[in-house]
Amino acid sequence: MASRRIAKNAMAFALAVVLSFSLSACANDSLADQFRAGDNKNYIAGDGTVSEFAEANRGEPVVWSGPTESGGLLKSDQLTGVVVVMNFWYAGCAPCRAEAPDLVAVNNMFVGKNVQFVGVNVRDTAETARAFDRNFSITWPSIIDAQSGSAVLAFTGVVTPQAVPTTLVIDKQGRVAARVLGQIEKSTLKALIQRVVDEK
Repeated sequence: MASRRIAKNAMAFALAVVLSFSLSACANDSLADQFRAGDNKNYIAGDGTVSEFAEANRGEPVVWSGPTESGGLLKSDQLTGVVVVMNFWYAGCAPCRAEAPDLVAVNNMFVGKNVQFVGVNVRDTAETARAFDRNFSITWPSIIDAQSGSAVLAFTGVVTPQAVPTTLVIDKQGRVAARVLGQIEKSTLKALIQRVVDEK
C-alpha cells in the first residue's frame, strides 16, 4: 500500500514538472498569451518594448495619408523635414487613455522644435476621436483609419504596429527611427524624440 502511494506521488510530481516546463515555454510570447486568454478587453497590450533603428538601417521613407477627425486630409509629404511622433490608438483602449496625459506633456516639451505629433485612430469614428481629444486636451490631428486601414498598412514590412498603443518616432526624411510597443514612458519617449531631433 505504501509503495503504491509513493508511486502515485512520484507520478504526480513528474506530471507537475512536465506541465511547468510546457507553461514556461509559452510564457515568452506575451502577445500570444493575451490572445489565447480571451478576456474580452478588446486590445492586445504591448509590453513597453523600445526599438531604435540606426540611420543606415531605416530604409525608405514611409508614405502615408488619411482623413483627420476634423475633416481634413493629412499626408506624409506635408511633414517633410519634421520629426513626426505617430501614436496608434483608440478611445476604448485602457493603456491609450493612461498614456494620453504623458503624450500631451511630451508634445508640450517640443513645441517650436520642428516636431509634430500625429494620432492614428484604428477603431473609432471622427466624433469619438474628437471627444477623446477634448477630454485629454489633445491638440494634434488624428487620422481616422478604421475604415481603410491605409495608415497602418503603410508601415507593414517596415515597423508593423503589433499592439495598441504603439508609438513611432519618424525622422525628418520620413523613415521610422524608433518604436515603443505599448504604453509609453514619458522620459523614454522624450529621449527618443530628442535623439532624432539632434540628427544632422
